[in-house]
Amino acid sequence: MAMMNRKLLVAGNWKMHGSLAFVDEMMSALRQSLPDQPKYDVAVFPVYIHLYEVINNKPDSVLCGAQNLSEYDNGAVTGEVSAEMLQDLGCDMVLVGHSERRIKNNESNSEVAKKFAQALKFNLTPILCVGESSVQRQGDQTFDVVWDQINTVIEHIGMESLSQGVIAYEPVWAIGTGETASAEQAQEVHQFIRSQLALNDDTIARRIRILYGGSCKGSNAYELFSMPDVDGGLIGGASLTAKDFMAICQQADKLSQGD
Repeated sequence: MAMMNRKLLVAGNWKMHGSLAFVDEMMSALRQSLPDQPKYDVAVFPVYIHLYEVINNKPDSVLCGAQNLSEYDNGAVTGEVSAEMLQDLGCDMVLVGHSERRIKNNESNSEVAKKFAQALKFNLTPILCVGESSVQRQGDQTFDVVWDQINTVIEHIGMESLSQGVIAYEPVWAIGTGETASAEQAQEVHQFIRSQLALNDDTIARRIRILYGGSCKGSNAYELFSMPDVDGGLIGGASLTAKDFMAICQQADKLSQGD
């Protein structure tokens, strides 16, 4: 399936890390290290309380996203943050369905689909995180689990709406464990996702970006991003130091120069 000029995306998910000093240091490093107009997209996802600082100090070319959002418009939902608030602040993107939230906060596929819809309603680009546990992989359930997570969104809002977001395949067994899916393992699942989407709409299947997440670093980013259906990475641990994050960006840059 032809690539259809999908732009690579390197997205750094800081999870529950950072301080105002860290934000300042990272933004300064990105301003110094990134070209003014990179041929690939770069995004960072800080905790809610650091979003304002990132948005106001980041290079123009860097996108900023939140790690989560409420499925509700507004109201008596203490502790939650709405899509409209994120839009108002100046966010560009938002993660939905990260495996840590699916597991620790019991987020269901249906709840994730509602969050995806909320993001689109307020012009935020949602990154839909999908992936299987080690038990599910060992039980040959990878494709079923991943497709169920994606298909619930399609059933809720349709293919055209799904295509306005990004998909991130993050095998749960490779997150924060140091284990990485091989480039071939990642490609196998990415190709499956794209081929399933193509059964609904071939154009959308070729257009949508599918990121890989799970112990991606400078040393394996080039090989992973070289795969025909891998369009960048959702980076965890390696996004927490400027040196490690830029090492991944440099690999994306090398690949993007060939476009």
